[in-house]
Amino acid sequence: MSSPVAPQFQPVHIGDAAEPPLAVAPDPASLFARRAARFRDLVPDHPLGPYLAFLGDLAGAQAAVVADLPPPSLPAAEQMERAYEHGMAPIARASVEVDAAMLDTLSRLFDAAAGMDMPEASAAALAGVRAASPDEMRQMIGNVLEDALPAHELAEHVFVAAGLQVHFARLAASLAAERLSSVADGACPACGGPPVASEVVGWSGAHGTRFVSCATCATRWHVVRIKCVACSSTKGIRYSHVEGTADTIKAECCDACGCYLKIFHTATDPKLDPVADDVASAGLDLMVREEGYRRAGFNVFLAGF
Repeated sequence: MSSPVAPQFQPVHIGDAAEPPLAVAPDPASLFARRAARFRDLVPDHPLGPYLAFLGDLAGAQAAVVADLPPPSLPAAEQMERAYEHGMAPIARASVEVDAAMLDTLSRLFDAAAGMDMPEASAAALAGVRAASPDEMRQMIGNVLEDALPAHELAEHVFVAAGLQVHFARLAASLAAERLSSVADGACPACGGPPVASEVVGWSGAHGTRFVSCATCATRWHVVRIKCVACSSTKGIRYSHVEGTADTIKAECCDACGCYLKIFHTATDPKLDPVADDVASAGLDLMVREEGYRRAGFNVFLAGF
């Protein structure tokens, strides 16, 4: 399977200097197809196999709708320019408009997902979101964008979040990535959302550097290594991984703030995907939580875990 790397980067050559950009925009046309393939590759002999298979099909539905969607509507030009000039997230989740393009994307994703083989409870949740009133849908969208998912409706919100991932990835792909600025510790420079995980990449011009991947819009942004993504501390940083598993997946733990974020070495294993492998490595979450650390990132597919 091809490497989950933005198309402007090529495999590294010995002697290349690492000069990473601040941000790399997602490529929605390939993002979800690669993710679907990775989920499916992880299924065999995995204790979470059925769930990974379900998420693979859901990512496949995301990939299917991307190709036929009309262009998304970005914020007004004046608002965008102000965001670029003042170092703000131009498609901030807190202020983005719930417009016709967003609702159409969600509706198409729900329709595509309806053809999936899924447990009865998931099918009922999908039927519920497809039948939701406009006000109910706006409430669920708000819940997802605030990372405040009600425990009694997690399954419904997973489908809404999957649709929003498509919409925000398409918005982010339309931005001038070279004009994005750091906005806050642990915040995406495009949408202000939290990270899902980070990667040490093998891209030409950025070999061995770390990029953090946004849980919402899939924008990647550069953060130096051995530095807490959540609080920027460079002291008390340590790494943990599950004994007997590949050391390409670790948890970067910070004693200063008590948070952790997974770090995937995609330079060594290019198949790793920040969302799919985050779910598949849930055992690592359990281990570092038992050590007293709390998760700095967010993955809707692990909500309630």
